Amino acid sequence: MSDKHEILEAIEPILAPQQQNGWRFLLSVMLMVILFFAILFPKIYLHNQIYYTSREVAKLKREYDALKEENRLIRAEVESIRFKNQILDTLF
Repeated sequence: MSDKHEILEAIEPILAPQQQNGWRFLLSVMLMVILFFAILFPKIYLHNQIYYTSREVAKLKREYDALKEENRLIRAEVESIRFKNQILDTLF
């Protein structure tokens, strides 16, 4: 029977390892999680800020293009009115 017990004692750590999850393990896991968030939070924050700023820039660009086109149309109207005015002045 002693051979049987010796074999079981030798195999027991392999079959059922003892739990090493104490307070040190918990502390190390918590430190890893905090470190993970400390590294990723600035990246996420900057990514969001760049996204919202680019949305604002795109909105301003659309408004600028619309105003530029409106300015072009108004200038064409003014030129047309000036041309008509000059023709009417010469007639009278």
